[in-house]
Parts: sequence; C-alpha cells; structure tokens
Amino acid sequence: MERISATYYIETPYEVEAAAQVLAGEQSSGTFVAVPGETAELKQRFAAQVESIEPLEEVSEPAIPGAVSPTGKYRRARIKVSWSIENFGYNLPTMISTLQGNLYEITQFTGLKLMDLEVPDSFARHFAGPKFGIKGCRDLTGVPEGRPLIGTIIKPSIGMSPEETAALVKELAEAGIDFIKDDELMASSANSPFDKRVDAIMKVINEHADKTGKKVMYAFNISDEIDAMHKHYDKVVQSGGTCAMMSINSVGLAGVKSICDRGELAIHAHRNGWGMLNRHPLLGIDFRAYQKLWRLAGVDQLHVNGIQNKFWESDDSVVNSIEGCLTPLLGGYQVMPVVSSGQWGGQAPETFRRTKTTDLLYMAGGGIMAHPAGPAGGVKALKQAWEGAVDGLSVEEVAEQYPEFGLSVEKFGKKK
Repeated sequence: MERISATYYIETPYEVEAAAQVLAGEQSSGTFVAVPGETAELKQRFAAQVESIEPLEEVSEPAIPGAVSPTGKYRRARIKVSWSIENFGYNLPTMISTLQGNLYEITQFTGLKLMDLEVPDSFARHFAGPKFGIKGCRDLTGVPEGRPLIGTIIKPSIGMSPEETAALVKELAEAGIDFIKDDELMASSANSPFDKRVDAIMKVINEHADKTGKKVMYAFNISDEIDAMHKHYDKVVQSGGTCAMMSINSVGLAGVKSICDRGELAIHAHRNGWGMLNRHPLLGIDFRAYQKLWRLAGVDQLHVNGIQNKFWESDDSVVNSIEGCLTPLLGGYQVMPVVSSGQWGGQAPETFRRTKTTDLLYMAGGGIMAHPAGPAGGVKALKQAWEGAVDGLSVEEVAEQYPEFGLSVEKFGKKK
C-alpha cells in the first residue's frame, strides 16, 4: 500500500523515540489512552509509522512552551513519519489535518516544524499541478528564456481609483513591463470596485496588445468568498485577462484548488501571512513542504521573498525556496518563483550568482515606481540589471554601462 511521509524537526523534554511514537499515534489511530476498537489489525492498516530518527543537539531552554524537562535538557531530532494513503486518499485538507493538525498542541513537544513531505506517484493522476507554470507564463507574456519576467505592484497599495490605476498601467505597459499585480490589500474597495477596475485596466492592456502584439499580464486579486472568487474569475476571463491572484493563506487550500482547477488563467499565489507559519525556527512549516502543497493545488506562481530583502528572511532561506520551486515534482511540473520584497535591480547579480536561473518573476514596487526617471526608467533599469547579471557583471559595472540602472544605484544603492 502506498504511503505518504513527512519529515519533522522536533524538540522534546522526553526521550525522542517516545515523543515520535506519541506523534504517530495522535495523528492516526491512537489517542492518549487505549480505547476499544483499536485492534492489532486496525493499527496494522491505519496507524502511522515512525520511519527514522536522527538525533541532533540538546539545549537547556525550550523553543516554545510545553512540558518542563525533569532533567533540564530538551532533545532535538529530525524524524520521519509515514501514513497509509488509505487514511485520507487524495483529500488535501484531510491530509494537512493529519500532517499538521493537533500535533502542534501536544505537550511532549517544545518545538515542532514540518520540514518536507513526500507523496506517491499516484498523486499525479489526481492533481494536475500548475496549468501554466514557468513555460506557460513565458508564453502568455511573450518573454523568451534568458531573462526573468519583470513585474511590479500597484502602489499606493490601496486608495487609487480605477482610472488612476489604469493610467499607471498604461505608463508601465508603454515602458515594456511584463507583469503587474494588485497589492494583496486591494480586492474590491469602496473607491475601486472589482469590476470597474478590471474594465479600466483591461481596456488599456487590450489596446496596448492590439497596437504592439504584447499583452501585459495583470494579476487581479480575486481573494474573497468562494462564489465571489468564481464571479471575479469569470470577469477577468471575459475581459481578456490572463492572470488572477489569490492570498492563499487567507483563502485556504480547498478554495485555491477550486479556482486552479478551472485552468483558464495563470494563478499568482501570494503568501502573505507566511511569517506566521515559518518565522520561528522550531514551529510551523518549512517552505520546502509548503510549496509542494500549493503546487498540488495548482498555483502557477509563488512568492519566495528576495535576496537582501526588507523582511526577516535570510538569503540562504530565499535561495532554498527558489530551488524548492524549481525542483521537479510528480513528473516534472514546476511553479514560477516570485522574487519580491525591497527589490530594485541591485540584487540581480547576487540573485543570479546564487541561483543560476532566470526562471523567475522578478518584481520591484518602489524600485520601479520611485525611479528618478519614473516608472519607465525603473522598468528599463531592472532589465539592464538582469542583462548585466547574466553577463557576469557587478553592480558597479552595470551602472557604468547603463544610465537608467546608474540612476537606480544613486537612488537605492545607498539605502542598501
């Protein structure tokens, strides 16, 4: 029988082996006490199994509250646990309830983080994965291999009218932008109702496409209740759009999948709220596991933060996230990493040096909007930055060669 396995990083005041068995029991057929009906035959078929234990260091202070160690020591380890696919079949919400459910409440753990998961090949028959992915997003935007998609976010995040937003989109489209998105704070506000915003923006994008042959990809934030999201989705499709955005942690796995299953638009997955799930080193979920769940749901683009970002995440973590998105899953489909957070082009050489890939959506908000030569100069500067990065040039060398990027260095370089 096929099995699904999960790897955890744990901390416990007890013996690691005993704590691991508690996890396996609590998240399958067992509970805190033996109960009638949990027969040997039932356990053989449905009980989770501890597959491996890798002891790590001991510490004297717990990572999070839990049982107090009688010895003053807390043991850390990496453990792998597996479940029969019979337990939940191909039901993603129930799978997550099993892999990430009440185990965070168990007092035997003073630290627990889901680091990775492995699903059997049969999942490929039930989950098609990203409909568009990297190649499809390149096709939709007309961006050939060799450079990232260059994108930006509408700023101010909220408060602009549909007409004001459309005027900015026109300027960006004429500057050669590949991708624009709503901010995650903008859905359907009092002064920018969703349908009116779509009408105003798509008029500009369609006219630009008719004139130049290039259709800018605009990710409209459809995050809402399920029925409303499908209505918003229909509006984007009917208006000639190519992309919809969802705040995936807010919408939830089943809601996101119901949208992805339609397959008419590329899905831009915004992970706002990610720090709540990941920031503590011994609590939550690691991005390696996280991105697999959303790939199964079918998203095409997924945020990974960025090198030298404005948030807490380290460059090593960002590089690991990008590698995770580009690692083939279930036959090879990939999700496009979305690099953002305080990006302005100056991070392009280091991003390329660390990842050796241009299969990215590289987004700058202020790095484009606040460029001294305006948004048009900001778009040019980002393209120049990546051309130089691929050619192996340093920031200084790119700045000497390209005036727009030189202005970016003058404006943003000192802040970094």
